[in-house]
Amino acid sequence: MRPSKAVARTVAITVAAVVGMSLSACGSAEDNPRRVVDRFMHALAARDVKGAAAQTGSPDVASTAIAEMWAGLDAEKLDYSTGKVRLSVDNALADVTYTWHLPGKREWRYTAQVAASRGDSGWSVRWMPTNLHPELGADQRLKFRTLEAPRAEVNESDGSRVMVNGTVVGISFDAKAALRAGVEPLDSLTGALEALARFNPKVNVQSVVETATATGKPYSLIRLSHSDFDQIRDRLAIPGIVATDQAELLPVEPGFAPALLAQVRRVVEGQTAGTPGWRVDVVNPNGVTAGILDDHAPKPSPAVTLTLSRAVQAAAQRAVNGAGRKAAMVVIQPSTGNILAIAQNKAADVDGLIATNGLYPPGSTFKMVTASAAVRANLAHPSSIVPCPGEIQIGSRLIPNYDKFSLGSVPLLGAFAQSCNTTFAHLASQMGPSDLAYQAAAMGLGGVYDIPGLANVSGSVPIAPDIVARSEDGFGQGKVLVSPFGLAMVPATIAHGSPPVPTFIRGRTTKVTGPWPTVDPKIYDQVKPMMRAVVTEGTGTVVNGLGPIFAKTGEAEFAGGSHAWFAGYRGDLAFATLIVGGGDSTHAVGVTRDFFNSLPPNYGMYSRP
Repeated sequence: MRPSKAVARTVAITVAAVVGMSLSACGSAEDNPRRVVDRFMHALAARDVKGAAAQTGSPDVASTAIAEMWAGLDAEKLDYSTGKVRLSVDNALADVTYTWHLPGKREWRYTAQVAASRGDSGWSVRWMPTNLHPELGADQRLKFRTLEAPRAEVNESDGSRVMVNGTVVGISFDAKAALRAGVEPLDSLTGALEALARFNPKVNVQSVVETATATGKPYSLIRLSHSDFDQIRDRLAIPGIVATDQAELLPVEPGFAPALLAQVRRVVEGQTAGTPGWRVDVVNPNGVTAGILDDHAPKPSPAVTLTLSRAVQAAAQRAVNGAGRKAAMVVIQPSTGNILAIAQNKAADVDGLIATNGLYPPGSTFKMVTASAAVRANLAHPSSIVPCPGEIQIGSRLIPNYDKFSLGSVPLLGAFAQSCNTTFAHLASQMGPSDLAYQAAAMGLGGVYDIPGLANVSGSVPIAPDIVARSEDGFGQGKVLVSPFGLAMVPATIAHGSPPVPTFIRGRTTKVTGPWPTVDPKIYDQVKPMMRAVVTEGTGTVVNGLGPIFAKTGEAEFAGGSHAWFAGYRGDLAFATLIVGGGDSTHAVGVTRDFFNSLPPNYGMYSRP
């Protein structure tokens, strides 16, 4: 018996109500829009382009759009969750939360509505671009873009820029590209190296060819400035040779601390890149951005500030440039430890950064350490009468003064001012084996300084059980070695009362390891008048009249010649000047005179409180 029309209508209304209340509990798999949407999303998340498109009523159009979405977003993964499904007779809209995992561990989340419809064969996803994103139109696609952060600048402490972000030309060798062009990789690379010969790229031709061929990746040969590249551009038009612009920190002024900034670039370049931003665009078929869906601005890295002072660095550079021979100068601020200048001339550059890494015997400048040790041990004081014969026999060694000059018996202050070797050899012979090494460590010599941004070595002062070796060390002609940086720490310690911690990049802490003993700073109060006498009446009178300079000269002999030294401080500027093979110390004093004359008037004349 067939039910009445009224009963049938009642059943239909009841079924519709139940479907509206809970789609998940009704119908077969083919008739359930939630299941169709889930199958579509499952295939989409699995990168099954054809499988996802097959769940739609327009598989060809859907397949193209889905493939473009994965490619445009360059996504690593897609997570999704299906929420509420709203049904209207034969149509349904399902809320779907998309979570795209984009390059660089970035995450993009939004909610779209996936449309479904019921036809003669059951439910299927009704293809619409908004299924993928609510703001995606027909023939449009999504595009993930990385937004590069502007590189931070490198400044000096006076506030001016010394390095900025620029580009150089990177030259690389692509063996695959050479082969595709029908050229033997070995011939291609050989031709390129002939063009690059003047820039001396150090490569093993056979090894490079084998590596580039095996890996299939371009092999970096050299980086050139744009002006250098332009000179050989035509000669590098060789199959397999690739030239690309590459970001690099470049000096604002090529003459400002060139050897130093090359080292700075290697250390800080990776710290100036900042954090890239990213965004997702809606792109029209012509490639023009139609809208921005998500935007995360890049975060630039804070500027790197060197402790170098432009005024001090420029003055030091001008001074060493006029030296003729290899010359270097380091200037440290005693009150802070800030390294204000590291300068050397082009002649010195061929040996690397000798200002901080070169080790040389200090000659009589080491008498600052010996005098401090003598005062600490109560062996002598500025007014103590000490012998200064032309020669002195200590053990098997006959130690002479320069040209065997003799002062007789004089106050220690006078022996220091006139740089009497015999006096200080005699004082050292009366000390214990470790006294000089201990005092040197207390003045910053021999320690290991991990200075961010600056490779360095301070020097070495060995323990000397042998009385002859100890006596030679006493006037800087034994086994003692110092760098200009290390020697500058000595007058900086005398000026400050204790060794300052050297700093090169503001905000970056220097780690000091090795011996770092503490001595009574009053010791240095007795050394200061001796250093002042060097300038007013002794071997450093060339700089007398340029302010209250306290210093010590030194001539360090080596086989075939001698190095010229001058080290000291004026106000809040401690310095060490070296002329390699410069002979008489007056040459180093002259360079230092030029330095002070190049400074702004009264610059650093007085110590900071």
